[in-house]
Amino acid sequence: MSYELVLGNYTYSSWSLRGWLLLHRFDIPFRVRRVDFLDGSVADQVAALRPARTVPVLVADDGAVIWDSLAIAEEIASRHPDAGIWPSDPAARAMARSLAAEMHASYGALRGECPMHLRTAYSDYAISDEARADVARIEDLWSFARARFGGDGPWLCGAYSAADAFFAPIAARFATYGLGTGDAARDYVAAHLGDPAFRRWRAMGIARQEHLPWYDRDAPRTDWPGPAPRAARAVEDGTPENDACPYSGKDITHLLEIDGRVFGFCNAFCRDKTLADPEAWPAFTALL
Repeated sequence: MSYELVLGNYTYSSWSLRGWLLLHRFDIPFRVRRVDFLDGSVADQVAALRPARTVPVLVADDGAVIWDSLAIAEEIASRHPDAGIWPSDPAARAMARSLAAEMHASYGALRGECPMHLRTAYSDYAISDEARADVARIEDLWSFARARFGGDGPWLCGAYSAADAFFAPIAARFATYGLGTGDAARDYVAAHLGDPAFRRWRAMGIARQEHLPWYDRDAPRTDWPGPAPRAARAVEDGTPENDACPYSGKDITHLLEIDGRVFGFCNAFCRDKTLADPEAWPAFTALL
């Protein structure tokens, strides 16, 4: 079974991030098709996938169309029961499903005031009492779930599950807007920011450099609180150590330099996503 996942913008589309993590994080093969938020309505761009009207949309090779991230989680859990989408322990699984469902349906004030924006962070960003109530509820849920089911790991219900994929965009908001005060929130957000899959998604947004100004907020900006990427730069000349692109295996057309060493890639996007966070990409770090 293989799939096509229709996505929106890597930097701003929190729903798309959830859908991508649900497949990428659990090693389920898929290919990506992107819609551009500047090219008209999403509904028009996915009209051929009726009745879908939003992203993400998952299209299975048997013709099934799944157009909601919670439905995607449940459907791939049914189709791939050994993938670990939900915890195997019944009580932990019930908790994870409840967490994902609440996140899917709630926190309207926080979402409206603090849209996901993975290319910046703000300091002294003021939110309403309603959004603060959302933050308090989220912190309480994270603390409760981790205390009961988290064990020694950083995730909500033991091993990484769909609940964590659903809360990844919320963790990103906490990072962008400096939200949360408790140790549990700080540790859980840090786990997402350091997660290689999350870092790969964010790096692709940096590489795309697509700016949607209506997501910007009027507040002082500060450094992204996640792991600092290893320094690298694009170069025009040099002899690459590798013979083919580490991602596609295709011929080399673009170069980067890191620690005085030169590596090649098959196109600008492959190079630029690596520039954004070299250590997020196993195929590249294998070259290093």
